[in-house]
Amino acid sequence: MQRTLEANFDGLVGPTHNYAGLSFGNVASQNNENSVANPKAAARQGLRKMKRLADLGFAQGVLPPQERPSIRLLRELGFGGNDAAAIAKAAKEAPELLAAASSASAMWTANAATVSPSADTPDARVHFTPANLCSKLHRAIEHEATRRTLTAIFADPARFVVHDALPGTPALGDEGAANHTRFCAQYGAPGVEFFVYGRSEFRRGPEPKRYPARQTFEASRAVAQRHGLADDATVFAQQNPDVIDAGVFHNDVIAVGNRGTLFCHERAFVGAQTVYDELRAKLAARDAPFDVIEVPDAQVSVADAVSSYLFNSQLLSRAEGSQVLVVPQECRENPWVAIYLDDLVAKPGPIGEVLAFDLRESMKNGGGPACLRLRVVLNDAERAAVAPGVWIDDKLFERLDAWIERHYRDRLAPADLADPALLDESRTALDELTQILGLGSLYDFQR
Repeated sequence: MQRTLEANFDGLVGPTHNYAGLSFGNVASQNNENSVANPKAAARQGLRKMKRLADLGFAQGVLPPQERPSIRLLRELGFGGNDAAAIAKAAKEAPELLAAASSASAMWTANAATVSPSADTPDARVHFTPANLCSKLHRAIEHEATRRTLTAIFADPARFVVHDALPGTPALGDEGAANHTRFCAQYGAPGVEFFVYGRSEFRRGPEPKRYPARQTFEASRAVAQRHGLADDATVFAQQNPDVIDAGVFHNDVIAVGNRGTLFCHERAFVGAQTVYDELRAKLAARDAPFDVIEVPDAQVSVADAVSSYLFNSQLLSRAEGSQVLVVPQECRENPWVAIYLDDLVAKPGPIGEVLAFDLRESMKNGGGPACLRLRVVLNDAERAAVAPGVWIDDKLFERLDAWIERHYRDRLAPADLADPALLDESRTALDELTQILGLGSLYDFQR
């Protein structure tokens, strides 16, 4: 009998991890602008989360960083000469563009793509659509490399389909799985895919006033159509524009779901009860249970949820069916959130355990445990078809830990992005990494 599981593929933090404050609407990113970063610590914190979850029996893979600074972007923006000259010219004339070209934001692999498993698709293949991320320059340059990486890891065309990103227009702004959740009875059974958007280009309706809504209804609908999802297997919901204005730039900052459980804030959605009712009805048609754990604003405010990243957590199912909530350490340091979590696990319910991780370097740039991972449901045959070198185990952990020690700086300020040696260091590291992971020539400089 074929088993099906949910694998998590975490992004390995890149060598140019820095705090340039590029993400308007992301409160943590803006608040830590121009701070000094520690790329080595950031990469190690993320790697240790991966290893701990692998040790607990969860399927855990790794996605490599992208090449940064992006010389391709600098050349497209008119900075000529050799690589060092292009970096120097950008640093002098447009440091904000050099910062965008140097961002390590591809570490947030929840934004890498939207994934539909073979149990939901008409051709019984796993479908990936890389996100165009067109709302931010530093992220809009990621999708081509993301497609290349996913194609290398999920290479069997009989089992996997890696699409191109949607056209990069505001009407089709797509932020990937940060706004997508799949509910089901069992991973291998047909499920209901939940798409959350911030605004609609053509339907209009309520929109935030302070910060941009990055995901559009039109993009979510296009991804569902591209993956061949049936109408009775999809639910579209609008994110509450007021919480976007409070710093909830993606749905995964205000809600997380897994199997038959949605854990969310009471202010997460427009018309929340109607959303819950539609999810419950469509899941009932698939003989799947559905529970909503709605956190009252009186117990945890939106501000506390944003500062602690309570909902940017991973909700994982153990083999026996119990669920584990993986949260950042900040949740234990916020008194209101800590009290809520203690009460949550003390009473009967689907979530029986909370695990806290130190991800401070990532958190300061505006992302917690859920931002760092892309969920991919795989049956045994599909898992066997994944590139074997990306699965975290003792051996790969030790190799990656040593690789980080050799190649990463422990201090990186925004001014250091002008150092041409950073590009050489990054390329040397990435060239070695592709050999460690067995992925061939992924990067432009390798081709």
